[in-house]
Amino acid sequence: MLRAVFFDFVGTLITKEGENVTHQNIMREVLRKAGREDLDYVRLWEEYEAESSAMFKELAGKPYVKIRDVDTEAMRKVAEHYGFSAPDDFWEISIAMHERFGELFPDAVETIKALKDLGLHVGIITDSDNDYIEAHLKALGIYDLFDSITTSEDAGFYKPHEGPFRLALERADVEAGEALYVGDNPAKDCVGAKNVGMSSVLLDPNGAKRELWGNCDFVVSKLSEVVEIVKGLMEK
Repeated sequence: MLRAVFFDFVGTLITKEGENVTHQNIMREVLRKAGREDLDYVRLWEEYEAESSAMFKELAGKPYVKIRDVDTEAMRKVAEHYGFSAPDDFWEISIAMHERFGELFPDAVETIKALKDLGLHVGIITDSDNDYIEAHLKALGIYDLFDSITTSEDAGFYKPHEGPFRLALERADVEAGEALYVGDNPAKDCVGAKNVGMSSVLLDPNGAKRELWGNCDFVVSKLSEVVEIVKGLMEK
């Protein structure tokens, strides 16, 4: 019997397009504060994304280190390349821009509410610092919709390590076989859920990850489709 549904955050509840706009505006504010608005913020954004993504990829499944430190170091490297210093309040700038420009998938709220109406525990399991996820969810107006929020900071490890998933199950007081996890990363989300015995749903709007669908129990192109999958599982 299904009793809980958990969601990833970036790329699952909020769009990657919104994240791109957010990060571009972070770069614009950094350049403004550094007095270097002569530089192309899009080029800096591209270099920052490459630097940050490479660093973050190395952390998959490993013990938690603060994402604020990873992102700040990525910004420091890019700034150094262009001959200026990253602002001391880079993380505060980052959170403020996420609060301002974050964008939910259009069916995210209705999906969450539909699952709660079915009497399910609805939570988040995300690779995130606690201050970031709390500020972002509150800015989006959905913080109070979730019964639990479990981060890599809480668990001490990054997905696909079992730690975040097991901690979330403990907080929800459900067994792995009673839970479903929805994410957009087949290797981290689907594999991580499978390793602890949870079922998984991959959100793949454009079918871009087809070669990795085998890692997941279900694949959807939009979040609202999760509700029908859940109803089917609840009938078993």
